[in-house]
Amino acid sequence: MPDGAAATSEKPDTAAAEAWLEALDDALSRRDAGAASSLFLPDGHWRDILAFTWHIRTFSGATAIRAELGRRLDTVKPTGFSLAKDRTPPRKVKRAGREALEVIFGFHTSAGHGQGVVRLVPDPEGSGELRAWTLMTALHGLTEHPERLSAARAGGDAFAREFGGANWQDHRDRARAYADREPTVVVVGAGQAGLAIAARLNALGVDTLLIEKNRRVGDNWRSRYHSLTLHNEVYVNHLPYMPFPPTWPVYIPKDMLANWFEFYVEAMELNCWTDTALVSGDHDAGSGLWTLNLQSGDGTKRTVRPRHVIFATGVSAIPVVPDLPGLDTFQGTVMHSGHYTDGKDWKGKRALVIGTGNSAHDVAQDLQASGADVTMVQRSPSYIVSLAEAQKVYALYDEGPPLDDCDLLAASFPFPVLRRSYQLSTAEMKKVDADLMKGLEDRGFRLDFGEDETGFQMKYMQRGGGYYFNVGCSDLIVSGEIGLLHDESIARYSAQGAVLGDGTTHAADLIVLATGYLNQQETVRAWLNDGIADRIGPVWGFNDGGELRNMWCRTPQPGLWFTAGSLAQCRIFSRYLALQIKACEEGLISAEG
Repeated sequence: MPDGAAATSEKPDTAAAEAWLEALDDALSRRDAGAASSLFLPDGHWRDILAFTWHIRTFSGATAIRAELGRRLDTVKPTGFSLAKDRTPPRKVKRAGREALEVIFGFHTSAGHGQGVVRLVPDPEGSGELRAWTLMTALHGLTEHPERLSAARAGGDAFAREFGGANWQDHRDRARAYADREPTVVVVGAGQAGLAIAARLNALGVDTLLIEKNRRVGDNWRSRYHSLTLHNEVYVNHLPYMPFPPTWPVYIPKDMLANWFEFYVEAMELNCWTDTALVSGDHDAGSGLWTLNLQSGDGTKRTVRPRHVIFATGVSAIPVVPDLPGLDTFQGTVMHSGHYTDGKDWKGKRALVIGTGNSAHDVAQDLQASGADVTMVQRSPSYIVSLAEAQKVYALYDEGPPLDDCDLLAASFPFPVLRRSYQLSTAEMKKVDADLMKGLEDRGFRLDFGEDETGFQMKYMQRGGGYYFNVGCSDLIVSGEIGLLHDESIARYSAQGAVLGDGTTHAADLIVLATGYLNQQETVRAWLNDGIADRIGPVWGFNDGGELRNMWCRTPQPGLWFTAGSLAQCRIFSRYLALQIKACEEGLISAEG
C-alpha cells in the first residue's frame, strides 16, 4: 500500500468532482469511448477490478484506455457514475508526491454495482480543466445475487422458535458433515487467507468447505516461534465482517490472533475440517469437477468433488532447504525457521542462523535473549527499516476515512503510481534510519532498498521476503552481541559447524535455515500434479501488466484459484475472488480465464 500522505486542509471541491463524473457518465452512456478517454491525462491510468473486464487489469495511457472502453461498453453498459453516498467526500490529497482531488464514486453495470476512486489533477497542457490521473473501477456486488447480510441473511429468524425440530446446532453439524452433498468450493488452508475467502463465499451463498492440516484452526500461528507478534498495526489487520475489538494491542501476539481465527470460524458459521490434509487431486475437464483425496490425522480418508479449489496456503508453504556443501555431515541440530519455536533449550549453546529476513532476525534475537551465542549468516543483501518507520506505508489508514473507504483507496493505485509512492516512502525511511544503516554497514551488513529503491512492500509482493522490520535485532548486530558472517566466507559445513575460507571452524550446536519458501506453483506440483503446475506458471510476483500473477483471479487451470498475503490484502481481495466464483456459479462468466 502506498504512503498515503494525509489530506490537506483545503475544502474539497465537490462541484468539480461532480462535474467530472457527470462528463464521464454522459460519455459512457453514449458509448463514446473517445469522449471518455479525453477526460484522462495522456499518461493517465485506469485500473479495473472485475467491473468492466471481469479481470484485475491496468490500462495506461489515453490510447489504451480508449481501446479497452471501446471493447467493453456495449456489453458492460456502465451508468450512474456519481459521488458515492455515505462515503468519504472528495478531498485534496498528496499521493506519490502529486497533489490531486481524490473522489470515491459509485456506478452500475449490467452485472452489478460498483465503487471506484478517481484522482483528478489540472491538465498541465490545457486549460487547467481537471483530468483523471488515476481511475479505479471495482465490482462491489452482483445485482441478482447480493451478499446475505442483515434481513437477507441465511435463515432469517428460522432458528428462533423451531419447537420439536432441528435447532441451529443440528443444522450446523449437518452442514459441516457433507454427508449428503459435495461442497462447491474447497479452500485449502484456514489461515487469514482461507478464512477471509470462506466468509465472503458463505455470505454469497456458495457452499464452501475449509480444510486445515493442523489440529486446530490458528495452529499455523500458534506453532511459530514463541515471541512472534505481527509487524503491522492492528488497525490494518481486520478480517471481513468482524473487526478486532478496540481493546486489542497495536501489535497482535501470535496466540491472540490464532485464538481469534478459531473463534471466527464458529462466529461466521464456516464449515471447516481440521486435522485434514490434501493428499492428491486432479481435475476432469469434461465434468468440470475436481477429485480431491483428503486424509485426517487418524488415517481416515475421504474424497470430495468440488467445482472450485482455492489454495490459501500463503506465500510461505513449502520451506526452501538449500543445498549447502557438507551440511549433511553436521552433527548438531538443523531446522528450518518454520519449525523453530523458542530458544530456551539453547541457553549456553552456539547457533548459526542462515538468512537475514524477518524470520532470521527474530529467531536470532530470540536465541540471543535466551542465552545462546548467535551468529547470522548473510547470503544476500537485505532491506532493513525500523518498525515505526515501516508503518508509514499504511499511513492512509490513519487519515480518518473508515476502513471500507481505506480498503477501496488502497486497492485503487495502479502499479506505476504504487511504485513511485514506495520509492518516496523508502527514501524518507532511509533518512530517518540513517544512523542505523551506517551502524549496520560498519559491521559489514550488506543493505539494499529493493528493486529501484521501492522498499519492503515491493520486495514482499515480488518475492515474499528479503527485508526486516527492526525490533531490536539490528541493534544487537551493530553492538556485536549477535555475530555476522557472509555466506561466501564459508567454504563448507562440517560435523562441528561452518568451515571458513581460511580453514578455521566456526563451531555451532544449532543451525537454523531461515531460507524462505518455494513459490506456490510448487505447492500445486506437490499436491496436484506437474501438468497443472506447469499450466498455471508462477504464483505471486508481478506480471507484465503490474498485477500479482495468478492471485485472486481466474488462472490458466479452470477452477483453480489462489489467495494469500497480509490480513489487509486477504480482506480486500477476498471480495473480488468471491464475486468471480459466484459469477461462475451463476453463469455470468466462464471459469476459463
